[in-house]
Amino acid sequence: MHTVRDTHARTVQARADAVGALLDQVGGESDPLFPAPAWPPLRLDRPLGVGADGGHGRIRYHVAAYEPGRRIRFAFAPGPSGRSAGYHELTVRPLGPDRCRVDHVLESRLPFARRLAWHLAIRAAHATVTEELLDNLERAATGHLRAPTRRSPRVRLLNRLQWDRPIAVALPEEAHLARSAFPRADFEDAWRMPLRPGMPREPEAWERALRKAPFPVLARQGGETLLGKNAGHLDFRASLLVAGDQVTLGTVVRTHHRGGRLYLAAIRRIHPFVVRGVLRRAHRKLALAAPGAGERWSARHPEER
Repeated sequence: MHTVRDTHARTVQARADAVGALLDQVGGESDPLFPAPAWPPLRLDRPLGVGADGGHGRIRYHVAAYEPGRRIRFAFAPGPSGRSAGYHELTVRPLGPDRCRVDHVLESRLPFARRLAWHLAIRAAHATVTEELLDNLERAATGHLRAPTRRSPRVRLLNRLQWDRPIAVALPEEAHLARSAFPRADFEDAWRMPLRPGMPREPEAWERALRKAPFPVLARQGGETLLGKNAGHLDFRASLLVAGDQVTLGTVVRTHHRGGRLYLAAIRRIHPFVVRGVLRRAHRKLALAAPGAGERWSARHPEER
């Protein structure tokens, strides 16, 4: 096992207690710091405090130490040996009445394969996420950002490769337009993705993200948009449903004769790949275009700077 260490720091022109108050909201529903929706959000299973368990994406950890307004230490989940795999920690230190320093330190014990992955890919992504977190803190605390972090081509590629993937679900009960489209359906499926904090919930935004789809909008109802087209061999409907914190893209098909059934038997093998790709691309496009956590917090709390 080998220990890797990575440090980041930012001097912020704001009171330490104001910055510490922002730190105390990490992992909550209105987290002003963690850079979602561009990255998977940090979520905890309870309010911030020692013992709270969670993580972001596939990275799991728990709160090992917490000094309100000053310090949070997250300990990584133990490895196969049962020993702690390390930690990452955020600390706020005053530098004067209206200035403070925020430090982020990561230490982790990694076997050879993970250490190799760290140097090739993980370190670059981790550094970007950390700097974007500090960007959000600076923006939320001061109302402006001097030099936004830029994602390198390698980090953009890693972000794309690790993006959420749709999961197969039953056609939702709330998809009333799709469910009532035909008296009978010869095929139906649905794919779902979670909406990250800050992503749009308006169906119109998702319609625009899917505007390259070669099918006209047939109806709208509530959070559902129905697209589709009729042809001689089959009729096709696509349901785009935004409900709660999820977006679902469903399909229903009605065939007219044997030729339609043969066509459906062939196309249904590639259909899931196409639908998953369309939904995933729209999801990432909207997430990357959405305001960051610091921008959202500043818009909600203009008087707190």
